[in-house]
Amino acid sequence: MNPLLDRLQPYPFERLRSLLAGCVAPAHLAPIDLSIGEPKHAAPRVVLEALVEALPSISSYPKTAGSEALRLAIGQWLVRRYRLSRLEPLAQVLPVSGSREALFAFAQAMLDARGTQRVVVPNPGYQIYEGAALLAGAEPLYLPVTPQTALKMAFDRLGPLQWRNVRLVYVCSPGNPTGAVIPLSEWRDLFEQADRYGFVIASDECYSEIYPDPARPPLGALQAAAEVGRDGFERIVVFGSLSKRSSVPGLRSGFVAGDARLIAAFLRYRTYHGCAMNPAVQAASIAAWNDETHVAESRRRYAAKFAQVTSAIAAVLPTSAPEGGFFLWARAPGDDRLFARTLYEQCNVTVLPGSFLGREVDGINPGSGFVRIALVAEESQVQEAALRIVRCAGSGGEARAETVVPLATGAL
Repeated sequence: MNPLLDRLQPYPFERLRSLLAGCVAPAHLAPIDLSIGEPKHAAPRVVLEALVEALPSISSYPKTAGSEALRLAIGQWLVRRYRLSRLEPLAQVLPVSGSREALFAFAQAMLDARGTQRVVVPNPGYQIYEGAALLAGAEPLYLPVTPQTALKMAFDRLGPLQWRNVRLVYVCSPGNPTGAVIPLSEWRDLFEQADRYGFVIASDECYSEIYPDPARPPLGALQAAAEVGRDGFERIVVFGSLSKRSSVPGLRSGFVAGDARLIAAFLRYRTYHGCAMNPAVQAASIAAWNDETHVAESRRRYAAKFAQVTSAIAAVLPTSAPEGGFFLWARAPGDDRLFARTLYEQCNVTVLPGSFLGREVDGINPGSGFVRIALVAEESQVQEAALRIVRCAGSGGEARAETVVPLATGAL
């Protein structure tokens, strides 16, 4: 058995189940789960219809590279979304079975286990980055993401001796769990470091289509590269997904795009990996990438949920609406694990302790003392959950709930 498997830590939701084991939630309150970033909006009709219509296509083996029609649809979406002047879909776009599996597999294809290698990951962050590094024989290099770093990765904390062994940098923008977006100035600095030290940038952008202002979509890595003159996207790949954008997490459909040389190498790896996308899923994906109406409606609903509950929750758990994504990253009243357990036992609301998303470095876990609240449920459930959180959080929480009026339709 691969001994590196022993280095993998339990997944956050395994730890959450253990934390809540033995707890009894109040039976008179309906359960509301805001712990998992799983969209609950209905799947778009245009996607479902395309999926059903294409079901007969599953009688044929799909190509690992996906159909040309799908790669063109993704490429055209990238050009529209990020205002790119140049992109070659057949060379620079690769469909994948969800961004999660691709984020993990990419490290296996890119890293050389024969030498000393470091992989930079955000802390707290998505655990897949860490696991991908460890099983590729590399060492994660955790960069703190805290209020002191404006909830972004503090790249300036790395010196030449640390950068020298870095082979891969995982970034997430908008971030999970913070929702922070990387600005152009920081992208430019990271590109320059990639040129200087020869590492690859893997940008996880699965939350890119959920943001508060329709006129100000978050900047992406390809757009940033184009704006600073890197039209070939050297050393850069981005990972996109339909799971959050189109509320179809079960479809398992995403893409990798960027540096043609890296895409070609990743395709070669995937040919052996055996992960070609189902042909019917490809047809449904084309329909999804070609339609923005359902995306705009979903975005509007998320914005409304943030507008309705953020102020109330912030009154007891300091937080603010994110630049992107559907999470509130809120400071807990004391120990985050104890608060998550208490919230479940007293209010039947489930949130994720921030410490489960972080790693202790030099005695500090930057996720400790926070909870991640996913506003993925239906609007009425999110409002009810906010009311319970306000009533549960700290002494006097119930009284404070009466004085906060965050809802467009009335007070909590």
